[in-house]
Amino acid sequence: MRTTAARRRVRRTVTGAGVAVAVLAATVTGCDDGAAPAKGSGRGAQPKPRWNPAPTSVAAVGDSITRGFDACSVLADCPEVSWATGSDPAVNSLAARLLGGAQVPERSWNYAVTGSRMADLPGQLTEAAEHKPGLVTVMVGSNDACRPTASSMTPVAEFRAEFEQALKGLRAASPASQVYVSSVPDLQRLWEQGKDSPMVRQVWKLGICQSMLAEPLSADAEATARREKVRARVVEYNEALRQVCAQDELCRYDGGAVFQYPFAADQLSHWDWFHPGRDGQARLAELAHRQVTAAQPPR
Repeated sequence: MRTTAARRRVRRTVTGAGVAVAVLAATVTGCDDGAAPAKGSGRGAQPKPRWNPAPTSVAAVGDSITRGFDACSVLADCPEVSWATGSDPAVNSLAARLLGGAQVPERSWNYAVTGSRMADLPGQLTEAAEHKPGLVTVMVGSNDACRPTASSMTPVAEFRAEFEQALKGLRAASPASQVYVSSVPDLQRLWEQGKDSPMVRQVWKLGICQSMLAEPLSADAEATARREKVRARVVEYNEALRQVCAQDELCRYDGGAVFQYPFAADQLSHWDWFHPGRDGQARLAELAHRQVTAAQPPR
């Protein structure tokens, strides 16, 4: 009797231990159909979108620079020499470099409008998004700084908010479109290139970018402070472009390449000595192509 009872106690002990081991194993291995996957397991994770250095279509938005204003004739757009989507072989536009010249008419679109400011960008991007372009180029901001007076320049906070709105609208309509954002040119450098020419000064009196170009030979404190204020505002605009673009994984800012480029008088329009001429447009195309096709964005 004692032996039989002892055996029963051993069997109960072994059985209980087996149950405990099974429960422990289930706990350690997570054998639960309803359990969430471990963090970092990769289940259901979406890969980050990767920049495509060879987009198959290009849409351009912006202002007079992208329209080729005053590059071919006085007070007229000349989109065929546009740095972004032009067909002129002498310029070799970004679209021509990416797509090949034969594809430019069918696979690129230019929605830039002379005189546009950042406030006009949402509408332009809405039009561009209809094509679901592989790449959208953005060059805008010069007219926000080029006002009748320095005090009438677009406030930076407003400039930033309008750019954010424009990008959000594009993302809603064309989520996969990449965006290349050009920095605003250094307007003070343009003043430096033309101020010593009597002919250029006469042209500027017609009303071109008076916040920077009014009284071009004046060196008094007020004129100097005005020019410095305009240049500082352009720097702030470029920082806003950089920051907003950095929040979008498919947006690439040029790192200040256009702002820093040492444009010379020969690269400016000989009609107004302010907008890029053919050679200036070609330099813009070259800068953009270098940035768009780079493996990594500019630092």
